[in-house]
Amino acid sequence: MRQFQVTEEMKFHTEYLKFHTRKHREYIHITPQVEAIVHNSGIREGMVLISAMHITAGVYVNDNES
Repeated sequence: MRQFQVTEEMKFHTEYLKFHTRKHREYIHITPQVEAIVHNSGIREGMVLISAMHITAGVYVNDNES
């Protein structure tokens, strides 16, 4: 049986982005906003979860390809 010692509490930050589009289908590059949110949160390690909170929205990950 393994035992783990927690030396630091888990940190989290929640922020919502809201977008209004003009076309039926539109792609919005949100990397700069996400980077700023992570930077301003003060959290330096971990993962980022991005979720579309509406049934008609989606998140497309492209790894910032040129």
